[in-house]
Amino acid sequence: MSFPSVLHAEWIRIRTLRPLVASLGAVLVATVAFTALAASGPEDSDPLRSAFFGVSFGQIAAVAFGATAVSCDFRGGALRLALSAVPDRRRWFTAKITAIALPMLAVGLVTGLLTAGLGRLLRGVDGPNLAEGLRGALGCGVYLTLMALLAAGLAAVLRSGTATLGLLIPFLLTVSFVVGDLSAGVADFLPDRAGQIVLHRTWAGALGPWTGLAVTALWTAAALLAGACSVRRRDA
Repeated sequence: MSFPSVLHAEWIRIRTLRPLVASLGAVLVATVAFTALAASGPEDSDPLRSAFFGVSFGQIAAVAFGATAVSCDFRGGALRLALSAVPDRRRWFTAKITAIALPMLAVGLVTGLLTAGLGRLLRGVDGPNLAEGLRGALGCGVYLTLMALLAAGLAAVLRSGTATLGLLIPFLLTVSFVVGDLSAGVADFLPDRAGQIVLHRTWAGALGPWTGLAVTALWTAAALLAGACSVRRRDA
């Protein structure tokens, strides 16, 4: 099968699995809902961060989307069936990752634009300006996509959505914050903290908005490379 045909087949699979569609919807709903709660509260010294506060919760759904999209192929012999149609494992994995990235990026960008607009609406002149809002919306889309792909790579290594979520969700909700308070700036290079710098108006650390996303991209690339090696070398 050609790559476009494999990609089309993987997209149909993602589109028809309800948990995956629900995860994409949850990215938008969770991000916007928690942003509304934060933006309607006391004034924040960083209006851009306040406007995109909900991304910290929306990323959980993005991680679930990436992990589930890959791990579902390791249940019930689905991977053996897929590889019987596409013997080239690299082509299959590339199509799988592309089928995860494209809808996640689209949902992430829409989420970012809605979130930026909501922050401006609720905060008025104290909210992010147009340039900040557009930067935040683009950063939101890219960041959520990178986190979904990071989870996808880990799921290919662990071959379990449960194990992947059991590793990543506590890390995102707890470990990163604890390390951040004790690490004297080292935690800025963790994938979630680095990527979310783009959602701050100012940042006192060593990284900037786009270099932070680049660090997250390196973490994601490492996870995807490990996942690709696992798919290529291990039995289906």
